[in-house]
This record gives sequence, C-alpha cells and structure tokens, in this order.
Amino acid sequence: MARAVTPRRKALNTLIAWTIGLILFFPILWIFILSFKSEGAAILSPLEVLRAPWTLESYQIVQGRSDYFGHFTNSVVISLGSTLLGLLVAVPAAWAMAFVPSARTKDILMWMLSTKMLPAVGVLYPIYLMFISLHLLDTRIGLVIVLMLINLPIIIWMLYTYFREIPGEILEAARMDGAGLREEVLHVLTPMALPGLASTVLLNVILAWNEAFWTLKLTAAKAGPLTAFIASYSSPEGLFYAKLSAASVMAIAPILVMGWFSQKQLVRGLTFGAVK
Repeated sequence: MARAVTPRRKALNTLIAWTIGLILFFPILWIFILSFKSEGAAILSPLEVLRAPWTLESYQIVQGRSDYFGHFTNSVVISLGSTLLGLLVAVPAAWAMAFVPSARTKDILMWMLSTKMLPAVGVLYPIYLMFISLHLLDTRIGLVIVLMLINLPIIIWMLYTYFREIPGEILEAARMDGAGLREEVLHVLTPMALPGLASTVLLNVILAWNEAFWTLKLTAAKAGPLTAFIASYSSPEGLFYAKLSAASVMAIAPILVMGWFSQKQLVRGLTFGAVK
C-alpha cells in the first residue's frame, strides 16, 4: 500500500529539488550573462556585472575570429559518427550476451566497464603514435574511432540492460516462424527496444559532444570540434571571460536544445524496464 505524502512534505521535496536544480544550473546561467557583457564588465563584481549594459560585442568578435560553423560541423559528424559506429558493434554484442547464455557474461561486462576507469592520459602516448603512423591525426575518422571505443562499454551496458527486459520467448517464436538472425535483430529485437536505443543514442551523442581530452590532443585545425573552439579562447595572455563565455554558450547551445526537446524520450529510455 502506497504511503500518503502530506502537502508539507511534498512542498519540502519540491523546494529541495528546485534548490538543487538552480545550484546545478547557475554556472550555465552565469556564463550566459557574461557572454552579453563587455570584456571590461566581465571582470567586475557580480552586482556590477548585472548592472553593466548588455551587448553582442563578444559574439561578434568570436564569430569574426573563429570558424564556428566549421567546428560545429566537426562536432556533429564526430558525435553522430562515433555513436552510430558504436551501435553497429554494440547491438550484436549486447544481443549475444543477453540471449546466448554464458557463465562469463558478467565477467566480460565488468571487464568492459573497468576500461572506463583507466585514466585517458595512460594510453595517450601509444594512441598518439598510432595516429601518426596511420595518418589519422587531425582527422574526423580518427576521432570517430577513438570516441566510439571510449563510449563502447557504456553503449553495450545500456543495450544489454534493455535487451534483458525483452522475453526470450518472443525471439524463439520468431525463429520458429523462420526468422534468421538478421530478421530477428532488425525486425523483432530492435523495434521492441526502440526506447532504449533512442536513449542510448542521445546519451552517447552528449558524451561524444562534450569530450574534450581526446579532441584537444588529437586535433589541430582541420577536425577540431567545438571543444577545441572553446579552448582557443584560453591563451597565455590570460582568460578573456566575455569572449570565452560567448564561445561556451555557442558550443553548448545546440546540445542543450537537443536535450530539452528529447528529455521525454531520454527519461523514458533510461527508465525502460525499471517498473515491472
């Protein structure tokens, strides 16, 4: 029997949730405010910053100095490419671990997850040398491969969780009706796990979009995504807060808009199978 929630308790929970949300959102809000201030006003005290006049000067300078749309295109290609390539590898792997019984499945999953605990700098040197020898340095395809491998454990873990919620009897019935492996995966398994697939795609696009370490180490000018675009405004002469804030807003705005419009699908996919 569900426990009744008093209005006072509900109001308290709402207040706590809004407080935590505002604390988490405040850095983004402050960056947004600084991006509309002049460079001189951006270094003033918070109250003086709020009273300073609003201007588009920083956005005009950033747009005139940098190729924003080139970096934006690189981010789209790299994030979507690495996610789709990861799905091509992860769907068969997750299917095999979910529907082909093995005593080593959990060990394999834990081993894959343990690779995410390895510090990225620990494998930077060999990967950098491989990129030089394979002529992949500062290329989109090189970043697509690296980010796919980085996020592959997460993709497999998520898909494995969703596939495990699908009754195996449905796949057995499809096999009895003459479905081969290709038809079983494409026409039976994939449609049933569509919410999970959608949330997996969205989450990994966000992870690839926000990746900074590898995109800064393996790119220079040609394939630099928006993370490199932001880093270009941190110079030895100092931090230019207004321009850096404007570049940050231009970089995070697309992914924030995508997350806002897809939040319902993302929540549905992340809670897929949580309630029996």
